[in-house]
Amino acid sequence: MRVALAPGIRLLRALPRDSRYRGLTLLLTFLFYTSYHLSRKPISIVKSQLHLNCSAAASDRRNGSNGTAGCSWAPFDGDNYKELFGALDNAFLVAYAIGMFISGIFGERLPLRYYLSGGMVLSGVFTALFGLGYFWDIHVLWYFIVMQICNGLVQTTGWPAVVACVGNWFGKGKRGLIMGVWNSHTSVGNILGSLIAGVWVSSAWGLSFIVPGAIIAAMGLVCFFFLVEHPEDVGCSPPLHHAAPGEKDAEAALPDDGPLSATSRTSLDRSESPKEAAEEAEAISFLGALRIPGVVEFSLCLLFAKLVSYTFLYWLPLYIVNVAHFGAKEAGDLSTLFDAGGIVGGIIAGLVSDYTGGRATTCCAMLVAAAPMLFLYNHIGHNGIGVSMAMLIVCGGLVNGPYALITTAVSADLGTHECLKGNARALATVTAIIDGTGSIGAALGPLLAGLISPTGWTNVFYMLIAADVSACLLLSRLALKEIRGWRGCVPRKRGFAEF
Repeated sequence: MRVALAPGIRLLRALPRDSRYRGLTLLLTFLFYTSYHLSRKPISIVKSQLHLNCSAAASDRRNGSNGTAGCSWAPFDGDNYKELFGALDNAFLVAYAIGMFISGIFGERLPLRYYLSGGMVLSGVFTALFGLGYFWDIHVLWYFIVMQICNGLVQTTGWPAVVACVGNWFGKGKRGLIMGVWNSHTSVGNILGSLIAGVWVSSAWGLSFIVPGAIIAAMGLVCFFFLVEHPEDVGCSPPLHHAAPGEKDAEAALPDDGPLSATSRTSLDRSESPKEAAEEAEAISFLGALRIPGVVEFSLCLLFAKLVSYTFLYWLPLYIVNVAHFGAKEAGDLSTLFDAGGIVGGIIAGLVSDYTGGRATTCCAMLVAAAPMLFLYNHIGHNGIGVSMAMLIVCGGLVNGPYALITTAVSADLGTHECLKGNARALATVTAIIDGTGSIGAALGPLLAGLISPTGWTNVFYMLIAADVSACLLLSRLALKEIRGWRGCVPRKRGFAEF
């Protein structure tokens, strides 16, 4: 007697072909960029172990020549350890910021599958080499600096490639919500990176880097064997990024197939393949991408938004250790709540911006709410574990919500802007410009935190609040234009079409 097909297989067969491939692309790119952030997180967890309170932690360290102070790891055992940690952070982040502006140019001209898989394997190699410094008993600063620089450069392959790939498969209809959910890979990667690094941080911190390095390298192999760059490569229909003026009413009348389907396209939608148009058109230049309306404003906004987010990413565990007096593992676990809040914030930002059509307004509203919450967290965030957990989640949502929206839906919208007239070879370049500018802020934030923290953590939070307000002000013109459009009863159902 033949057994009925498994329920999961029946479900897959019931889904349209396009939906299956779109779902696979979304899942794969989610896992790929999760592994990128997973491999970045260990340094923030290990910091508190590289420089220990030796009188309290000597019993937890193995005996031997691990550091000149007997428990801390040279050269981070001196009084200037915060400056050295800042140098490690900036070696990665400055290289990342510089490389990002170049990465998008390569991403438009090289096969995304090769580019992404190669970058992931190399990221794994350099992450593991940092951790091998523990087992090779290396105590020279330049070694760790060089590993951070190399890792920062190769990690720039990730973001432009995954956003370009998702943009190739999904149109604008529900892009904010889809990418809001999809962008949770950043927070999921940070959470997994914290938990994995925390397993070995007190016993053999080198494994806190080697294991994440092996994971991202393995995901690079998965990328090479399974990633599909364009719908046309497997006979699927391309997404509709923009409708011509005469086609908008027809598009509105089409049934909504859900976030993972775009199979019900008319022959008019399919008459001209975007991939063929992209092959005929030249890739957009750097200056040409800057001329797209909204690119400069959102890029500068992301600079300050990412400054705040990355300061938390690199310094929150150490802040919790110093202020709340938790151990290294407990501080790392507690810091994951900030990333958990970021998942919720990114989804809410995407959903609200899809519903209202106001990408800039959504960002401004969350940035305005974030400033007082940062102030409150610094002053009352440690009045009990319950208060600390709740405020970390709220702060994470408000800080990472705009960051997530700008780096995903906004970048994809601008990379397929109507002014490009169908040239699809702009998405990776626009994404790289926006994220590259933001990465300048990501480099400045941890550096400023390292310089300011000796004067008191309160001053660090004042710096973060000032950056948050600056990000809001940079989007104020675009937000006001969106609000005027609502008041004038101008339909704004699909994000910003013009500025």
